[in-house]
Amino acid sequence: MNGTSADLLSPVAAGTAAEAATSAEAWVRALIDAEAALARAQARLGLVSDDVARALAGARIDPADLAVRARGAGNPVVPLVAALREVAGDQVHAGATSQDIMDTAAMLVASHVRATILADLGRTADALAGLARRHRDTPMAGRTLGRQAVPTTFGLRAAGWLTAVAEARDRLAAVRLPAQLGGAAGTLAALGTADLLPLFAEETGLAEPVLPWHTLRAPVAELGAALALVAGALGKIATDVVLLAQTEIGEVAEPAAPGRGGSSAMPHKRNPVLATMIRSAALRVPAYVQILFAAQTAGLDRPTGEWHAEWQPFNDCLRLVGGAAETAAELTAGLEVLPDRMRANLRDELLAEYVAGRLAEREGRAAAKETVARAVREGRPLGDLLAEDIDLAEVIGRAPELVDRALDAYAGKDRSE
Repeated sequence: MNGTSADLLSPVAAGTAAEAATSAEAWVRALIDAEAALARAQARLGLVSDDVARALAGARIDPADLAVRARGAGNPVVPLVAALREVAGDQVHAGATSQDIMDTAAMLVASHVRATILADLGRTADALAGLARRHRDTPMAGRTLGRQAVPTTFGLRAAGWLTAVAEARDRLAAVRLPAQLGGAAGTLAALGTADLLPLFAEETGLAEPVLPWHTLRAPVAELGAALALVAGALGKIATDVVLLAQTEIGEVAEPAAPGRGGSSAMPHKRNPVLATMIRSAALRVPAYVQILFAAQTAGLDRPTGEWHAEWQPFNDCLRLVGGAAETAAELTAGLEVLPDRMRANLRDELLAEYVAGRLAEREGRAAAKETVARAVREGRPLGDLLAEDIDLAEVIGRAPELVDRALDAYAGKDRSE
């Protein structure tokens, strides 16, 4: 979280908006903002002075010092409150508990990162829609279990990426991010009135919870699940790009940039580094989300370790998915598509299904299948089995229509947002 080793060992997020929004400084700011929102809400009900929130607005606390001091209480809010009371007086944090502030700060951080992720997913989806539209009819080999199968189009492949990204974006956008306020045991006992809860949520800009959720960790788990779906959708694109960019295939290439993709040992190489970084994030996020799901077992009215275990994986999920989304927007916007190479890679046996179907009209299905299989074994061009040349437009099935279907669905989503 400190923006040093985390970035060195995880370049997918380095220098991104998500990195800044999940930094230690950002978390400290979110903690202070949560305390200030509580003070503003309490002031609206006459419970504390208006001066408290104003004094908190200018508070500055060193994250490194706060982290060391957090060891005494097991969380950073206790030393934070002590420091803030020196600035704004004893009314800071009146009636609240540490988890109220920490959970609210987590939702504030998540809200900021989610906004950047959704924007980058929008850019990625727009780029994919453009690729699908331009290459609606561009033939290429479909591949199943690592082998060429039947012809498809690159437009359909891009449309599949688009659909996955758009659906993952919708899931992430739909997640509710609630404020947290319950006091010592979730009863609002020392906070004076239940009327404070909606006011606090309003002051934070977060959703109003039905109840305090100190040990009801669905908000965190649900966000984690949505982030994992985004990571998976982006990881799928990255995996396909890596496979299609292989030297022996060479059907796509990452956008070129000075110094990008170089090898420390082999000067001829242009490595798919953007896709590789996205994959690195996609492979880690599900593992971190497992911890968020496990933390739902928190007992009674206050977690003993589950809540604490969430903090770092929660932040890592936001950082990694944010970095992957920004990287994917760059990758898809500049992806080089090589139709000539796609056509050259189309092996003759990919026509087998189509030719067998045509021959079945006069020979019957079983005989046609055997005729085609024998021609493949003998290395004879399958086109010779028909009386006319084969038009690839007839071989790609309904791929172009499926592209149109995906584009129409995406256009409908955009109009409804």
